[in-house]
Amino acid sequence: MTPQAEKSGIFPSSAPTSTARARVIREALAAGEGVVRLAPCWVPRSFLMPGGRLKLDPRDLYILGGHRGGIDERWFSSTTKAANGPFTAPDEGLSYIEFHGKKVLFKEAIETAGELFLGKDVMAREGGWNLLCKFFDNLGPIPHHLHQTDEFAARVGQKGKPEAYYFPPQYNFKDNNFPYTFMGLEPGTTRDDLRRCLERWNEGDNGILYHTRAYKLKPGTGWQIDPGILHAPGSLVTYEPQVNSDVFAMYQSLVEGRTVPWDLLVKDVPPEHHHDLDYLLDMLDWEANLDYLLDMLDWEANTDPEFAKHRLFEPQPAAAAEDMREAGYIENWVVFSTPHYSAKELTVFPGRCVTIKDAGAYGTILVQGYGTLGKHQVETPTLIRYGQMTKDELFVSADAAANGVTITNNSDAENLVFLKHFGPGNPQAPAARAA
Repeated sequence: MTPQAEKSGIFPSSAPTSTARARVIREALAAGEGVVRLAPCWVPRSFLMPGGRLKLDPRDLYILGGHRGGIDERWFSSTTKAANGPFTAPDEGLSYIEFHGKKVLFKEAIETAGELFLGKDVMAREGGWNLLCKFFDNLGPIPHHLHQTDEFAARVGQKGKPEAYYFPPQYNFKDNNFPYTFMGLEPGTTRDDLRRCLERWNEGDNGILYHTRAYKLKPGTGWQIDPGILHAPGSLVTYEPQVNSDVFAMYQSLVEGRTVPWDLLVKDVPPEHHHDLDYLLDMLDWEANLDYLLDMLDWEANTDPEFAKHRLFEPQPAAAAEDMREAGYIENWVVFSTPHYSAKELTVFPGRCVTIKDAGAYGTILVQGYGTLGKHQVETPTLIRYGQMTKDELFVSADAAANGVTITNNSDAENLVFLKHFGPGNPQAPAARAA
């Protein structure tokens, strides 16, 4: 296998047959008693600058080539291929199950044995693992952009994308250049205001940030951002559960002195509308759904005068805090309020062993400590080379979650901390934040 093939994860012609891969999937699931280990999945972005806090060795940040950009994202339990342009590898963004040195795409596992992983009811209702979760880590801010609603995404054969943010303290040991996020639009902003911004695209800064406000980002908190809402994520490491889609449209023409190509505004717009300003404004899904480029925005949500009150979330205990502490752990909901996904942060105290039950399958990433989860040893890596296997990412099947997973913290001094991401319809997730 060539070095480039190893980087991309492409199997050579001697790859295992589908029968052999199916056997690996079932053996991994059985050996782990419903829990499988996943390999790190790294994704570059050509228009951003990596923040260097994802524990990927600095020598490997540009291992895919300067033309691809630096690696600033790690995707978890992903069945979603990255939409990164013509140089995107066939398996870019896709997670692999690892078992005794053999790797099989998690996507293939869900497609061929989904009921064993997700349960019959979820497969019948959802048809798969309809979640994409990631860490993203940038030196500075991302351009002000939106993700299309289902209506606009369907016009290019994709799904709309709501998403949520949580800022894990363990990864945010420094803020980097801009720990603020512009979100939404100032109340009173008009369609003509944004039209003028789009008309100035090739004149440097198009001025769209004059029509919004920035919020200081706080580790240990999070936000919910629905489709059609403009946002420019700041420079904190962000844990981001979202619907499994990679659609977006950039509305800001200049970020930190770097130009944003018009192509990134119209990446997921039908070709006949690539220079149709009305279409681009309609993607914001204005209250009256007027034209197109402007109507992709959700105007009511973007101009909400109580934007933070409705979308900023503090962690919410998953059970009575006193009872959890007595049992040796604390578990908080850190993403909730939407039917599309949810997430928890689980902390097991030093030297304690707990059994946790959940109402659905979930992916999990360890962010602190070492110990065991079910049959698997887990440990937080300090430094990861590209292509190296780790012991910090797992997927827990629906049956294993329902029966309860036993987790042991083998340290007598440090907490063991996991983030757990659930797909659509977790009945235990709070429908709204606490008053």
